[in-house]
Amino acid sequence: MTWHDDQARRDELYRDPYPLYDRARRAEGLTYVPEFDAWLVARDRDVREVLLRAEDFSSANALLPDVPLSEAALGVLPRGFGPRPTVVSSDGAAHRRHRAPLNRGLSAGRVAALIPYARTCANELVDRFAADGSAELVSAYARQLPGMVVGRLIGLDPADVPAAVHGGYRAEELLFRPMSPEGQVAAAEDVVALQHLLDGYVRDRRAHPRDDMCSAMVAALAPGADELTLEQRHELVTSLQNLLIAGFLTTSALIATMLLHLLADPRQWRSLRADPSLAPAAVEEAVRHDTAIQAFRRITTRPVTLAGTELPAGAALLVAYGSGNRDEERYERPGEFDITRPGNRQHLAFGYGTHGCPGSQLAREQLRLTLDLFVRRMPDLRLDADRPRPRMRPTLIHRSPQDLYVTW
Repeated sequence: MTWHDDQARRDELYRDPYPLYDRARRAEGLTYVPEFDAWLVARDRDVREVLLRAEDFSSANALLPDVPLSEAALGVLPRGFGPRPTVVSSDGAAHRRHRAPLNRGLSAGRVAALIPYARTCANELVDRFAADGSAELVSAYARQLPGMVVGRLIGLDPADVPAAVHGGYRAEELLFRPMSPEGQVAAAEDVVALQHLLDGYVRDRRAHPRDDMCSAMVAALAPGADELTLEQRHELVTSLQNLLIAGFLTTSALIATMLLHLLADPRQWRSLRADPSLAPAAVEEAVRHDTAIQAFRRITTRPVTLAGTELPAGAALLVAYGSGNRDEERYERPGEFDITRPGNRQHLAFGYGTHGCPGSQLAREQLRLTLDLFVRRMPDLRLDADRPRPRMRPTLIHRSPQDLYVTW
């Protein structure tokens, strides 16, 4: 079987992993999945155990690429910065060092201060198509709002946000989507351009600190006032790139998927419209039912036993949050989307333990204000009946519809 055949099989699993998850939760022990070259951790209790045992299950391979890079693309990337370990791919003291400025910069107070800006941006985006009677919401709204918000958090000039978001998507595409060698070169050049953009901000904030996340990360990861070394710049650019992409990729996906499931069940949309106070519960159910980050990888640091399966050191695991969120032992009717479901905030959509998402509150706030906005301004919103049901993107790290055509 060729690599392309493997990728095609992976893509089918990525588009709909839930039948595989169901089988894996019912199986004895762990299930080895050749398409992922990893043991699938599918049950809620096993996912939580792995995430609480970072010393046994390392994050070093958390974002292992799916795609081999061509020699031509590998010739382009050294013109940029990185790769270096980030908060996602480090453990122990290194993880705590990367995590500390994120925790401070994404505190409840900092998030609350960002929300008026997010609300203004959201309204301005809707203003652009509100009079049209129809729209494609992935490109017109979901892919734009989170980039604007995380750009503000980091301290980017709004004029630089579109290029930064474009570069972020290209980085994800380069590592996880099959492309021709020429396509990989073009994507690599976009990634390098993003890294040089971020390096300019890093060096500027060293010289002229501001009250933004870029300045905070420079101060935390490169203490002192000396000119940044090349190695410090590599680390800071990699960390900022990770924050930027994590900040918009998953939230954009969650917005689109949440709206898809709500509009696919008009009865629940009408319930939300009749009682907007259901919005927080609708958000929690949306991220539980079909979360953006379906799974991250882990690798064992020593021989361990998990769910009765003996694993050697160096064994690759795929830790499936999306499967744990549909575990029959934790939820009744776990495959159903139900915005009145009680107790649905204990899901795994934002991770668990030391690697729990530090931006979860900011994501939740953007999801809530999106529901408030559309219920108020477009109460008759519905899926475009003349379009086929949207297909999901073939990815486990920003699961979302490829497009979302709506009318009102």
